Amino acid sequence: MKIVADIHLHSHFSRATSKNLNLEYLYKWAQLKGVHVVGTGDIAHPGWLEEMKNKLIPAEDGLFRLKEEFAKSIQAEVPKSCHGTVRFMLAGEISNIYKKNDKVRKIHNVVFMPSFDAVEKFQARLEKIGNIRADGRPILGLDSRDLLEIVLETDAQGHFIPAHIWTPWFALFGSMSGFDSIEECFEDLTGHIFALETGLSSDPPMNWRLSALDNYTLVSNSDAHSPPKLGREANVFDTELSYSALFNALKTGDPKEFLGTIEFFPEEGKYHYDGHRKCKVRWDPETTLKHDRICSECGREVTVGVMHRVNSLADRKPGEKPAKRQSFRNLIPLPEIFAEIYNCGVNTKRVNESWEFLLSKLGPELYILEDAPLEEIRKIGGSLLSEGIRRVRNGDVHIASGYDGEYGTIRLFEDQERAKYSSQLGFFEEQIKSRLNSKQKLKISDETKKPNHGTSKISTTSNIKDKKCKQTPDQTFLKKSARVEQGLAALRGLNREQKEAVLCVDKPLMIIAGPGTGKTRTLTHRIAYLVAKNGVAPQNILALTFTNRAAQQMVERLNNLLDPGKTNELTLKTFHALGAQILRQDGHRIGVAATFSICSHRDQLTILKNTTSGLKKKDLKQTLDEISKAKNQLLSPENCNENFSSEFRNTYQKYQSELTRNHMLDFDDLIFYPVQLFRENASFLDKYATRFKWISVDEYQDINFAQYQLLKLLTSAGNNLCAIGDPDQAIYGFRSANKDFFLKFQQDFPDTKTIILNQNYRSTQSILNASSQVISKSSERKDSDIWSEIMSQTKLEIFSAPTDKAEAEFVVHEIEKMVGGTSYFSFDSGRVIDEAVGAQATFSDFAVLFRLHAQSRLLVEAFQRSGIPYQTVGETPFYEQKEICKIISYLKSVNAPDSNFHKKNFQNSHRKNYALDSSYKNKNLKVAEIIEGVVKELFSPDYFNKNEKQKLLLNQLILRSKPFECQLDDFLDSTVLQTETDEYDPRADRVTLMTLHASKGLEFSVIFIVGCEEDLIPYQKKGEDSDIEEERRLFYVGMTRTQKKLVLMNAKKRFLFGERCENSPSRFLNDIEEALKEIKKREFKKKITDVRKQNQMNLF
Repeated sequence: MKIVADIHLHSHFSRATSKNLNLEYLYKWAQLKGVHVVGTGDIAHPGWLEEMKNKLIPAEDGLFRLKEEFAKSIQAEVPKSCHGTVRFMLAGEISNIYKKNDKVRKIHNVVFMPSFDAVEKFQARLEKIGNIRADGRPILGLDSRDLLEIVLETDAQGHFIPAHIWTPWFALFGSMSGFDSIEECFEDLTGHIFALETGLSSDPPMNWRLSALDNYTLVSNSDAHSPPKLGREANVFDTELSYSALFNALKTGDPKEFLGTIEFFPEEGKYHYDGHRKCKVRWDPETTLKHDRICSECGREVTVGVMHRVNSLADRKPGEKPAKRQSFRNLIPLPEIFAEIYNCGVNTKRVNESWEFLLSKLGPELYILEDAPLEEIRKIGGSLLSEGIRRVRNGDVHIASGYDGEYGTIRLFEDQERAKYSSQLGFFEEQIKSRLNSKQKLKISDETKKPNHGTSKISTTSNIKDKKCKQTPDQTFLKKSARVEQGLAALRGLNREQKEAVLCVDKPLMIIAGPGTGKTRTLTHRIAYLVAKNGVAPQNILALTFTNRAAQQMVERLNNLLDPGKTNELTLKTFHALGAQILRQDGHRIGVAATFSICSHRDQLTILKNTTSGLKKKDLKQTLDEISKAKNQLLSPENCNENFSSEFRNTYQKYQSELTRNHMLDFDDLIFYPVQLFRENASFLDKYATRFKWISVDEYQDINFAQYQLLKLLTSAGNNLCAIGDPDQAIYGFRSANKDFFLKFQQDFPDTKTIILNQNYRSTQSILNASSQVISKSSERKDSDIWSEIMSQTKLEIFSAPTDKAEAEFVVHEIEKMVGGTSYFSFDSGRVIDEAVGAQATFSDFAVLFRLHAQSRLLVEAFQRSGIPYQTVGETPFYEQKEICKIISYLKSVNAPDSNFHKKNFQNSHRKNYALDSSYKNKNLKVAEIIEGVVKELFSPDYFNKNEKQKLLLNQLILRSKPFECQLDDFLDSTVLQTETDEYDPRADRVTLMTLHASKGLEFSVIFIVGCEEDLIPYQKKGEDSDIEEERRLFYVGMTRTQKKLVLMNAKKRFLFGERCENSPSRFLNDIEEALKEIKKREFKKKITDVRKQNQMNLF
């Protein structure tokens, strides 16, 4: 049977779409247009899925029909002449914005699924990647190749078609953000691509010019954003009515089954030719090349359209045809023909009534345009109408091509031709009036107005394409070193000061490394040089960091400088991980059982609550802070001095006794007890001091007294110590860190060599100038100039928002502009204008920093509304997710059978009584195998199979456990020894939202610091003193995370902790000279009314 299918469109959940884009209206308009299979659109949106499950029921294989009760409610609005079969196919468009091969890619792809179960699994996979609830067409920071892989893994009958492949900004071959070949985009999965969507601005002959596309079926769809746009492009089949039959026809391209496409005239598309719509410059590709792509009016580069892009990739001349090609027909929508006949707008009442009348007499629109006898059309509509349709069928039209977002125009008649037929129009209209007067008017015209795309109040632009860094750590360390001579390799790519530090191996070394000066580079190259050139045994080297991320980064970089086997022999750990290792091996000498477990913060609160009475949660946290400070001063409950109250000492004693009774240690014990071990047992100190003869410490300015004493003990025999850090970045005083230990390093080790790294490879000089002006006001600072070769005219932007909500919205809109738009709506609404389009930024280039977690709520809401992918560092940690927490709690119980706390804690958190199987630990199983066994005990057999989101969490847990092999202790330790920064995933192509503290050690192309107000930056907690100097250093850290662009923001009114605040801008902003700042204002874009635009079709 002949089937017309339009399988790429949208629902009312998509941005800038009609509110009537629901299943009932699609069912109605499909009949009016003559379309038999309609794509549902937006299958990635959970809300739309629920609506579809409520209104659709399975029909033929993989297809669905509207339930009878919903079909009946709308069928009366369809004339009998148009009644027909309508089926729905589960389909939806995904927007992929990501960086690949050093270029930002923005690709739209259409995904198809055969069942609701498959859609649910697909949504669960996507929800782990990005926000799928803000927009029917979600924006994901995901490689198109990886999206295709997810589709294939979700269901064997899942299919994938790249959408409108030539559109400049959002397409596979788009001139602004696409690829030059299909293989470059999809790599090893290219073989699973069998069809390509031509889009409104191209048709099959244009695509035939690329021989690389000969083996792909070319499809066309409406991409409708309102029901009346359905069927403006479509596909024609001659198969049975089923999902598998339709896709088999597309896969084979059999001309007996796939009959071809119904096409727009591509010239009418918004991006067919090149040009500048603001300058009213419209050029064909040849003219563009003659002008070197530079607009003759404004001097900027013109927007290159689809025809130009086709020319640049084509290997055939215009008019050449491949041996295997499909049929197609270019059509003009019937309302446009009436609009030209009447010389009026396409959405006028006169056009609508004529269109309704003709359909009631002859049938669906596509039948009238393609197949209805011209004589019948003439009898009902007159000679001018029949002549117009004849010309459409023959391609006899007058064309003015669309360009740079301006729709093209297709004309059928000259003015004098319309006049010749005017008398016949009167007869046609008399029939319409007679029908209306007899009250036979059909209710078809309720969806004829343009959807309101809205306008943006922002029209400013940003340029982040400044001079690139000459020495970027990621570029160097991601590439494998030659390793021909590893000693020489350790010296390559270093500046003079860095090389001097690497070569200093005969005395204590203090490296003062300002932000972006290659601190980690220098440290890892020095370690590599020790091993490769000086013959130091890897097992004699210890490198200490403060985060797991920093330790892992060192491992990755050293793997590029040394043989991986040698890297594995190095000890690269956080302070606390080292402490745990020492205590596992030798803690028994001071009464610490090797089977101890490490408390989570939640465990600490529970233990303290159980040992005290009447303390509120706030008081519990404050007491734990005091206990932590005591331990960091190496004070046990017994030797706490008079600075602590007797009540506190008593609470501390009870808390510590409860830990000991349950064979538990808290975070601070991991340093406290190793120091005690070494002080009381010289032989054990000698054991570790003999092993770790070469010690390097990252971020030395952040050590506390206990860590300082641990290092003093380990180096007491003259071990070589290298300390690297920056006193200007000392921001953890509230955790008992003391930068004075850095400043007195020379005093502790008199023969120290001091080297200063002051060439910055991260930021522009203007950013360094501004940040230096802020930090130079510190009364505790010594002069130290940081400089950069990266020059830019970009100033720091200062934006003052009326409210905290407006501040959050401004951030979202600015990011949308700087990535060059996230959708067509970005351009149509004016949020993104010409100057911003070329920006080569992707979501992972952006970070939004704030002083307090409480500030993130409004930002999260704004990002959710926008659909821009984001990650919040510091939100619920992975190991505190409900199901994961349940599994970890069980594992702790079986791993520490002597701990009543873990047993009781596990049973209290679950209603069901479980028989804890401690034999897991004695079976020499891998941690991943133990987890799989525990899951079988705790959950029903199909629990994770039914819940795709939880299944993904379980898979991630198993994946995280695999590196630990059979070491359950080490795995459980790792679940607790996570810092806020460790939760940051640099691989995720998302905007990062995080605190200023968590940003330490990271870098981003563009940074927004929100809340630059008094009492926030610097933070002033009510009733407590504020350390202004540390707050200044914290602000300095945030500023120096930036590579290219820094935006400092404040709100005149802010609602925080239940109170409304009206704070003045931060005093730190006044420290920056005016010449480096640009005060930004929210600009309002005027709405322009253009009669000519109203007369053109609204393509999107």
